[in-house]
Amino acid sequence: MIKKILIANRGEIARRIIRTAKEMGIRSVAIYSDADRQALHRFDADESYEVGPAPSAQSYLNQKKVIEIAIESGCDAIHPGYGFLSENAAFAKKVEEANLIFIGPSPESIRLMGDKLAAKELARQHGVPLLPGTPEPVQDVSEGKATATSIGYPVLLKAAGGGGGKGMRAVYSEKEFDAYFEMASSEAQQSFGDPRVFIEKYLEAPKHIEIQIMGDQQGNIVHIFERDCSVQRRHQKVVEESPGPTMTPPLRARMTEAAVRLAKACHYIGAGTVEFLVDSNQEFYFLEMNTRLQVEHPVTECISGLDLVRWQIDVANGLPLPLAQNEIKMRGHSIQLRVYAEEWQNNFAPSMGRINYYKEPQHPQVRIDGAAFSGYEVPLYYDSMLAKLIVWGKDRREAIANMLEAIKAYQILGIDTTLVLGLFVFSQEQFIKGDYNTHFLKDHFHMDQWREELQPKARVASYLAAYLHRDFLEKPQENLNSDSWRKARL
Repeated sequence: MIKKILIANRGEIARRIIRTAKEMGIRSVAIYSDADRQALHRFDADESYEVGPAPSAQSYLNQKKVIEIAIESGCDAIHPGYGFLSENAAFAKKVEEANLIFIGPSPESIRLMGDKLAAKELARQHGVPLLPGTPEPVQDVSEGKATATSIGYPVLLKAAGGGGGKGMRAVYSEKEFDAYFEMASSEAQQSFGDPRVFIEKYLEAPKHIEIQIMGDQQGNIVHIFERDCSVQRRHQKVVEESPGPTMTPPLRARMTEAAVRLAKACHYIGAGTVEFLVDSNQEFYFLEMNTRLQVEHPVTECISGLDLVRWQIDVANGLPLPLAQNEIKMRGHSIQLRVYAEEWQNNFAPSMGRINYYKEPQHPQVRIDGAAFSGYEVPLYYDSMLAKLIVWGKDRREAIANMLEAIKAYQILGIDTTLVLGLFVFSQEQFIKGDYNTHFLKDHFHMDQWREELQPKARVASYLAAYLHRDFLEKPQENLNSDSWRKARL
């Protein structure tokens, strides 16, 4: 049985895994880069070791060093979290060759489902619906144009070797094709070391729905319902919720059955997600499979009452899934907002710098998975997500109300964040009705208009911040001994 785990990650997901490990009586080992010397995850763990310089290629992606630290610190297993090495089949294989347990699917499953074209072919073989597209990467621009013409514009160029919105371009006409093909191929090479791209039909306004699945070493596969991840910017998710607001029981049954069928086809073990696009006629099409724990897994935990990290560890220990499909129940509604350090007024550019003041909302129906604090310097080298703000409600209406209250109570001063974007999303009639798709932000979020609406509130907030700052400077010792200044609501 696993007694000690190295978490091959950083930030909020490292802290999340450490929390469950502690609850299970398992010792944890954190790694940290030079830029993360003051990061909270290294202090949460039972032990922590520096893995390398700030750039991720020299630290969190240094497979040899990560495995060496695991062995030297006496670990039984490595949990990769998400991002970094989590979907790297070669790393999973090296972990196994070092006689360590990789808490995740087999290297073979990661390799198969990580290749987008191979995954699509497996889906086709097992009757999972697919969008029209190419079964192989297109070889050059001329072949691509001919294919796009036969499918019909608009089409989507997609990287064959990875996802996350990288190496992806929507093409609406033949005159755009040359430039966008080059862009997609170049970005795919930079992001995944693989310039190959394929083509599929582009749905104009789909919903992005994903199915959470879990498999054990005995061959059992279950689903834990769906998540709607349609609120995105630049193909990156911002808001996720479960259950999906437009999901019907018949559609859920068809989608979950297809997801489980595909997971069984690749002999899947551990936590994974099968992603689909759903059109206005409630027809769904396979998009990809993520062979890891997802950023948005907390909303599934909130509506199911399950700890997915605990399940991952139990499955890695060889235990069967603790519940059968008919024993997994849904209760209430959960929504998550990703809190990024981004300048929402500047096309969501990263907002680097120091957080002067940080306070999380306190509410029994609010959960924060985060890694920021007052005085935290947002590093340049990694993803800019500071935290995940998760709420639960007995129904969707209550969950939205809880989210709006939580955003208003969440205080982060010194940098810009997507909390302001959250205020917009959760106050829009289209979102409240569930009437939204992947183009929601592009179609409705107009920065100039939203800036004007926020100006009165921003003015009050700046005056209050200035007052608190002046008061603190004038009476530093008195304020240090008092909690009153922390209770201000901006």
